[in-house]
Amino acid sequence: MAVERKKTLTKDILNQAIIDSFKKLNPWVMIKNPVMFVVEVGTVITFLLSFVPDLFGATEVGRSYNIAVFLILLFTLLFANFAEALAEGRGKAQADSLRKTKSDTMARVVQKDGSYKEVSSTTLRKGDIVRIEIGEIIPSDGEIIEGLASIDESAITGESAPVIKEAGGDFSSVTGGTRVASDYIVVKVTTDPGESFLDRMIALVEGAKRQKTPNEIALTTLLAVLTLIFLIVIMTMVPMAQYLNVKLEISTLIALLVCLIPTTIGGLLSAIGIAGMDRVTQFNVLAMSGKAVEAAGDIDTMILDKTGTITFGNRMASEFVPVNGVPARDITFAALQASVKDETPEGRSIVELANKLGESWPAGAYEGAEVVEFSAETRMSGLNLTTGLQIRKGAVDAIKKYAAALGGKIPADLETITNRIAKAGGTPLAVAVNERIYGVIYLKDTVKPGLKERFAELRAMGIKTVMCTGDNPLTAATIALEAGVDEFIAEAKPEDKIAAIKKEQQEGKLVAMTGDGTNDAPALAQADVGLAMNSGTMAAKEAANMIDLDSDPTKLLSVISIGKQLLITRGALTTFSIANDIAKYFAIIPAMFILAMPQLQSLNIMNLASPESAILSALIFNAIIIPLLIPIAMKGVKYRAMSANRLLSRNVLLYGIGGVVVPFIGIKIIDMVLHGLNIV
Repeated sequence: MAVERKKTLTKDILNQAIIDSFKKLNPWVMIKNPVMFVVEVGTVITFLLSFVPDLFGATEVGRSYNIAVFLILLFTLLFANFAEALAEGRGKAQADSLRKTKSDTMARVVQKDGSYKEVSSTTLRKGDIVRIEIGEIIPSDGEIIEGLASIDESAITGESAPVIKEAGGDFSSVTGGTRVASDYIVVKVTTDPGESFLDRMIALVEGAKRQKTPNEIALTTLLAVLTLIFLIVIMTMVPMAQYLNVKLEISTLIALLVCLIPTTIGGLLSAIGIAGMDRVTQFNVLAMSGKAVEAAGDIDTMILDKTGTITFGNRMASEFVPVNGVPARDITFAALQASVKDETPEGRSIVELANKLGESWPAGAYEGAEVVEFSAETRMSGLNLTTGLQIRKGAVDAIKKYAAALGGKIPADLETITNRIAKAGGTPLAVAVNERIYGVIYLKDTVKPGLKERFAELRAMGIKTVMCTGDNPLTAATIALEAGVDEFIAEAKPEDKIAAIKKEQQEGKLVAMTGDGTNDAPALAQADVGLAMNSGTMAAKEAANMIDLDSDPTKLLSVISIGKQLLITRGALTTFSIANDIAKYFAIIPAMFILAMPQLQSLNIMNLASPESAILSALIFNAIIIPLLIPIAMKGVKYRAMSANRLLSRNVLLYGIGGVVVPFIGIKIIDMVLHGLNIV
């Protein structure tokens, strides 16, 4: 299974969006958007006037004028609906591919007598035990209770490298729709039908249950109030016109109302919100609500768990340190020999580091060798070669005892090397060949690459980063310096993480938290934005309001950028929409009263051809500006890392002044076309 994240819109999506544009004309759907509902009411009235021009009294305009107004209003509605349907269409296309895979997946359920029964994954329930072999798709979310395997999660993350999952610990959680790439696992299902991660992903990418965010509700309220105000203004024009002995046609009043109310942002508001959530999904982050995405745009503090988030979570070989008198190549080769049969993450990392340093050992060289497995009693492992060499690696004190028992001497600088590694936050493993100690392997929980640079970007955006870890202060300080975070909390318990989040929130700040373990779940739930790593436990993912499918903590930087982009896009298009009214005033008001008050000709600065042409030009511009702005609503206004004041000034200048200038140019061009074609 693979989730299609297409950057371009397909023909099918466009065709479906056109169909949905008409379906959304349903008044029960339109009433959710007060601005566009007013436009729809006006469209219905002008439709009636197109057949019965004298419906509301004697009229001086022809039927063709009413038909023109009706068609322009209809296209205004369709363009607005098309923007929303287009945003929804991309999510639905992703959901269809997910749903198809879900229905096609079979599960091998373990029966009480140990036998297996093949069933559809859609029938699995919480508590069922399933066995998944190599190459098979994991049928539902669950916890591994037996086995160790590499899991191909590219279906949901887009990443080709498989991850190791095993029973117990923080990396036992598996997600339905991923594939077992090696070995086998036995999984206990943790969700009922319709509640799995895949089910939630389907529902979320479709956007069908998207709730409006507080800012979106506030903006909708503002638009409704503006619409009401302009409705009252239009109503007061009727007695004014009667006093001036000016005949105001119903269709003209409707055209004026539609032009003055913020139809542009009203038509694009839903598309902006849906597209914001869709962009987060395209970054392999699953947002549980639009509110979470929007909150990310206002984040002040980012708190990160260390293990598995800032670091890989597994100790990995960083350096081979020889004792005095031992060549660097000898300690490297001895460490390689001791680890060549060690399948633990630490063992594999030692082999990998030795290979990078140019050391390798052909498979035939250790045929017949006795593998010494690690045990809690000996605290070391290694090989006994057929040549008589006994190679060991393990805890320093254990290796010292081993070497001493064989009559070896303890190197004078061994303790110094060991203390240096320990103080730096690493784990020292000593290596011995027979009775001689060669040196120390420096293991450390490695910081994920690129973090320091990304944290610097967060700092430039005014976001403080805080690392939480259970390590001692010395180790925590070392990791914090290497990762580039602003602050750290050492020896942190779950209660300490929550306390840190609450402290920031009490200061009026919005806090983001990233984590992957069960112990991170309370903090993820407390944070304004909780981003759980997909590689983590089910408890962490359930507590969070976002899940990073790539398990990359720096992904929050992208989420924050999208959140800011969503807010900026909404603000920019709102500014543009309201600024449009200035040009429309100069187009329509003189046209309505110029016969009774010739002095208003001075306001006709666009020198429009006729009153009818002025009104239709403004109305046509009002309609076509919506589809022209759809790409901005879908893609979002580009976010630039700068201060809020500079960003505000830039967008007010660009979209505010642009919102004034563009309609003047657009309305004049449309007027010239209408006049040139003798339409009015």
